[in-house]
Amino acid sequence: MPDDRVTFLLLQKGRTLVRLFWFSKELSINLIDSREAMEILDNIRIRLDMHEIKKTLHLKGREDSKNIQVLVEEVQPLIRAKAVYRDCYLDSKSDDAIVVEGFCFTSRVLRRQLDSVGRIFLFVVTIGSRLEEYARACKDFLKQYYLDTIGNIALIAARKHLEDHLRSKYALGSISYISPGSLKDWDLKGQRPLFSILGDVKGSIGVYLTETLLMIPAKSLSGIFFPTEIPFYSCQLCPRENCPSRKAKYNEKQAIEYGIQTATH
Repeated sequence: MPDDRVTFLLLQKGRTLVRLFWFSKELSINLIDSREAMEILDNIRIRLDMHEIKKTLHLKGREDSKNIQVLVEEVQPLIRAKAVYRDCYLDSKSDDAIVVEGFCFTSRVLRRQLDSVGRIFLFVVTIGSRLEEYARACKDFLKQYYLDTIGNIALIAARKHLEDHLRSKYALGSISYISPGSLKDWDLKGQRPLFSILGDVKGSIGVYLTETLLMIPAKSLSGIFFPTEIPFYSCQLCPRENCPSRKAKYNEKQAIEYGIQTATH
């Protein structure tokens, strides 16, 4: 019996599902579902901002600045920034959760931010493991601190590159993001469905989850980008004091409105 194949192209909520059916010689029916593949950016070029590095490290002296310049030039080749993302449509929303591709993300904050949003972008971005390995082998603790800071700034640059890519490709205006573990309201358990929806993240850009849901390489970031008229930062809902990574002031009123903070008197 010939191997006859029929391909059906289905459109469902704006995403394409390709289903291949074929009949084997044993007359049994085989079915393959192929979701839209995640997009891969595997050659993100990062230009480290020396001004930002010196500002973050509080360096003022000419000699210190020169030493950092030399260090940056030394480790620049070790930074291999890559990213994966997938655009998805929300299946449903409840009071404190959303469902995407059949997976549930439980978070009051995420749900509120997506109140008028139907399309989101799940992502993972990384600068690879080579800089981390170099820092781990370094015996100079001050140099380790410098390398860690350089890695953080490089990761931010890689994330911004992905943001610019999404804005350009999908004609988006302002977009914000939220990451699993950035708030108690959405802890690291959110990593599991996010990675499941994306697919083979490890095979694509080398990032995988440990048993405790941390990412390896450590200089990686995951989350959900979403369109927004007013920029949102998780910092707005985090009361942690003296945080060097803070991007916005803590807004207790907003935290109370979102139901993740009780009123203080």
